[in-house]
Amino acid sequence: MERKILLLGDPRLYEVSEEVKREELEELRPIFEDMFDCIKGIRRDYGFGRAIAAPQIDVRKRVICILTDKPYIIINPRLEFTDDEKMELLDDCMSFPNLLVRVKRYRRCILRYRDEYWNEREMHMEDDMSELIQHEYDHLDGILATMRAVDNKSFVMKN
Repeated sequence: MERKILLLGDPRLYEVSEEVKREELEELRPIFEDMFDCIKGIRRDYGFGRAIAAPQIDVRKRVICILTDKPYIIINPRLEFTDDEKMELLDDCMSFPNLLVRVKRYRRCILRYRDEYWNEREMHMEDDMSELIQHEYDHLDGILATMRAVDNKSFVMKN
């Protein structure tokens, strides 16, 4: 089911999400599907979208769904940055689909998480995937890209 995505300014977007407990996994499975439906809906309506964090659909759990080469369900992620190299880019977000924000993100990171079967996983990410996971991870901590803007002139409206 394609749920309503919370929009910039909604106070629920600024709340910190709770870790998922193993016993909650089964009740969260329908939410994973809803999250993938939301990604597909944003792609249909706005022409972008690779990932979504559970707080964006008002679920206060540390879950991220990514839809790139295949679907990924990321539960209780932890990020480690392998060096200090950063990149500057224009970031978009499903919670403000007509706005781009200039931010700086780490170029590389290691993502550790549990998958939908509660298996521990690790992914080494670079460039656009590193940026993507940092963006979604921020949502779990109630941080939006607007809060990471390089300066007060870092906002661009899409056509």
